This record gives sequence, C-alpha cells and structure tokens, in this order.
Amino acid sequence: MTPYAYERLSAQDSSFLLFEGPNTHMHIGGTTLFEVGPLRTPAGGVDIDRIRKYVGSRLHAIPRYRQKLHYIPVENTPAWVDDEHLNLEYHVRHSALPRPGDDAQLKALSARIMSQQLDRSKPLWELWIVEGLSGDRFAMILKTHHSVVDGVSGVDLVGALLRPTPDEKIPRAPHWEPQRRPSTSEFLREELAAATRSSIQLGTLVQNAWSAPESLRETLLSSVSAAWEFLNAGLRIPAPTPLNQDIGPYRRFDWTSFDLAEVKEIKNRLGGSINDVVLAVVAGAVRNFLKYRRARVRSVDYRVVVPVSVRPAGDDGSSGNRVSAWLMSLPIDERDPRERFARICATTAELKRTNQAHGIEIFTQIAEFAAPIMTLGVRLAARVEPYNMIITNVPGPQQPLYLLGAPMVAGYPNVPLFEKQGLAVALLSYAGRLNWGFNADWDLVPDIGRFTAAVEESFRELHAAAHAGSAADTAD
Repeated sequence: MTPYAYERLSAQDSSFLLFEGPNTHMHIGGTTLFEVGPLRTPAGGVDIDRIRKYVGSRLHAIPRYRQKLHYIPVENTPAWVDDEHLNLEYHVRHSALPRPGDDAQLKALSARIMSQQLDRSKPLWELWIVEGLSGDRFAMILKTHHSVVDGVSGVDLVGALLRPTPDEKIPRAPHWEPQRRPSTSEFLREELAAATRSSIQLGTLVQNAWSAPESLRETLLSSVSAAWEFLNAGLRIPAPTPLNQDIGPYRRFDWTSFDLAEVKEIKNRLGGSINDVVLAVVAGAVRNFLKYRRARVRSVDYRVVVPVSVRPAGDDGSSGNRVSAWLMSLPIDERDPRERFARICATTAELKRTNQAHGIEIFTQIAEFAAPIMTLGVRLAARVEPYNMIITNVPGPQQPLYLLGAPMVAGYPNVPLFEKQGLAVALLSYAGRLNWGFNADWDLVPDIGRFTAAVEESFRELHAAAHAGSAADTAD
C-alpha cells in the first residue's frame, strides 16, 4: 500500500478554525497593486495563464497551499492532508473592473471578496487577479485562512511569488504526487502512539521542573509571571464603543499610505519605535473618530491587541502560526499628541520588561497537551472580547519587488474581525512607504473613509508635534 501522510494542526492554528463563525471570517490577506508591464496580453488584459502557471511552479515552497483539512476519527481534531484534486483554476481567479477602474471600485471588490468564507473542503486560499485598473495597473487580492499562516512570518503565496529582480522566466515545477491520507485504522494507530509520546513528554517536563536547578526554576518562574501578566490583562473588559457591537458578514475595506522616512523621523525625534508611532497615530485617530461619532473618550479604557511574532530566527520558511500578542490600553483620553506618544512608549517598555507576549506562548504549549480544554477556552475567549481593536504591523521589504517582471506598486494588508470588533488595522512597510489597511464591518462603520481621514490627521498632528518639540528643545 502507498505511504500515507498527515499533520495535526497545532493548538494555535486550530484556534482560528474555532474562532470562525458566520460573521467572523478567519482569513487574512490583502490587496497588492502592480504595473501591468510584461504581463500585458495583445488584447490589453493581464496574462492569467502565465500567472497560473507561475503559481503552480511555486507551490512546492509552501506545501500547505496544496493541503486541505481532514478530521481525525473519534476525537474529531483537524489535520492537514494532501489534496488529490488540486485545481489551480479554482484557486487562481480572474476578474476585472469596468475600465478605467479606480481605487474606490477596487476597495469595494476587495471587501466583497473578503466577505466570503473560504471553502473548508479545499486548500484554504484564493488568489484573485483583477485587471481594468486606471494608471496601467492590475491588482492581486489574496486571502488565506489564518490557520495556514500567521501574517507576521511572511510565508504566504505573495511572498513566494515576488522576486527582487524583473525576471520573467517561469521555473520548471518540481514533480509532485499527493500522498494519500490514512485510513481510519491507520489514523487511530498513529494517534494512540502520539498520545503515548505526549504523556511521556509531559511527565518528563514535570519531573525536570521538580528537580530543576536554580536557573531552570528562574526560567519557569519567569514563564509563570508572563502567563499571569497576559491573563490579568485579558480579564479586564474594555469599554463599549460604537465600533464594538455585534458584527455581520459583510465588510468595507479602505487604505492609506505614509512616507516611511517621515514615520522614522517622528521616532528619531521623540524616541521609541516605529510601532510606538503606529500606536500613537491610531490612538489619536480613534479619539478623533469617536468624537466625530459623538462618543465619550474621557476615562475610556480602549484596549487593543498587538500581535508579536515569536518565530525563532531562521524559521521563516515554515507556515503555521508562531505569534503571540500584547494586550494594552491606548490613551485616547489624551488630547496632546506628544503626550500620547510618551504614554504609549512607557506602556510598551513595561510590556517588554514583563515579557507579557510570552504568556500566550505558555497557554499555547499547555493547549498542545489539553486539546478539549483548549477548544472550550477558545470558544469562551471568542465571546469575552477582552479588546476593542487589532493593530498589526508587518515589516516588509524595502527594495522593489516584481511579479514575472511586473513591478509591485503597493500592498495593503487585511486582518479579520472577531466578535463585536467592527474595525481592524493592519500595516505593511514596502519600498519606503508605510501602507495601512482598514477592515471594517459594513454596518458598524459605513463611514470608513472618515476613519482613514482621522488616521491621516493624527499622523500630521504627531509629525508636527515632533518637529515643534524638537525646535523647542533646541531653543532651550
């Protein structure tokens, strides 16, 4: 009989399947813009056949894109198995806007695509090529389930396709034959052996902890402290706002872009990090937007979750999730942009000192030994909503990239909405720009453009405050 293969999902990867519901689509992705360049067809369109062929030649670099979900018998936990009927025409789709399509139409199409859940009977990704854009451009809209990729590692289809040179050659695809999935009896035999190994590993871990030398005990105490910091932060319920109500299945998508040099200028003048600048800009934007909505901003505990990659150095070639998070409050009650920035810098410094991001790792490791408890905990967490908004900032390449010789112009990321969270913010730096993507619930945020304008206004305020403060310091 031919060999079989499968791989259980990690506890963290599985959690995104559990978080998903009719109104909470757990896929990530974004919209990437290109100049048409050498991908133009004689009829003036985009050569979708070449793109499909190229995608097929690169799937070996991300095997998860050739796999689908299968549930292990009895315990009903998910595993990855090869898809014996992978159809690139299904996954790589071709669409067009009425020429000349503008960015508003593209944003509407991106939102509509992101409003549809992925089919769990197939590999969990779709790539849409959209032609007809003004300015001799086309777009690539990618969505991938969060159980496949964490959005921070950069291991996704776009990352596998883009090149640092305008090379138009399509490499020969390595031969691939899908391995069959196990039979029920094979699954049960493998899982019994895996359960035995897990019990031995857990027993060894407990024994080593009990007889640990001082250095190991200090490490354990540090881990427990980090776990408590994370748990304690999650027990505080954030303030209700107009953005934190029941959400529906439909989305709006908007974006903007800043000069990365100006962002760094703020950081260099005021201290802190680029991420501190981002958080301060969002704090100012939320403040202005809530005031525009005539909502209260004084004494409001506006909580955000900030994903933090815990992927080890050298592990950039693997899919799956290796991400933790900070839970923190934004000082939206503070009217002075410079003081907002200082308060955020103090908060992030404390989060780094207490290593709160390590806390979720501890819970994830425990969950690997206690899948049923993890399942219950994830479903409960989905309803607790310990934060108001997700803000994720992914460092991207600063050199130009190309798709079969077509220059990439910009990329705007998209992250999912969880229950009662009507707005999420994602950023990607690329080629000297900091690109912002705003994913919003259709009904809760019909004025998404007003929030985008609030972000731009908050950035200008902080940039001006950094210069004014620098001038005052010089005068002193």
